[in-house]
Amino acid sequence: MKHFYDFSAKAINGSTVSMSAYKNKVVLVVNVASKCGYTPQYKGLEKLYKSYKAQGFEILGFPCNQFKHQEPGTAKEIQNFCSVNYGVTFPLFYKINVNGDNADPLYIYLKKQAPGFLGTESIKWNFTKFLINKKGNVVKRYGSSTKPAEIAEDIEKLLK
Repeated sequence: MKHFYDFSAKAINGSTVSMSAYKNKVVLVVNVASKCGYTPQYKGLEKLYKSYKAQGFEILGFPCNQFKHQEPGTAKEIQNFCSVNYGVTFPLFYKINVNGDNADPLYIYLKKQAPGFLGTESIKWNFTKFLINKKGNVVKRYGSSTKPAEIAEDIEKLLK
């Protein structure tokens, strides 16, 4: 069975990033979108990132256009939108699918490690979040409506 650190993803700038680059860090993986009711969560995510980055915390944003086409932009447009509107400095990646036959292998793995409500594996909407501990284990999954500030306590526990 694979491990979180065995995966890699294409960063929004086109470079390939191995998840092993995040060893010994607490990581929050989020599928994001620019035209979603939850898009303002970018602000809260960036606040979390700035608050805990120095302690070994990372957020990885994966744009996804599978939910009512709420992420239609190109990589450059997405990056510009996030930077200009929300001051996002955490890593963003290329647009991926999180569900279906073309789901990104990282997301297939995350969904198996932390199924959603009633054991369902599919991602229900944008801004679903997966919290990963310093050993690369998925410890919790949060639904779209969970505000970033509500995750702070869980992050703090894992950073200790």
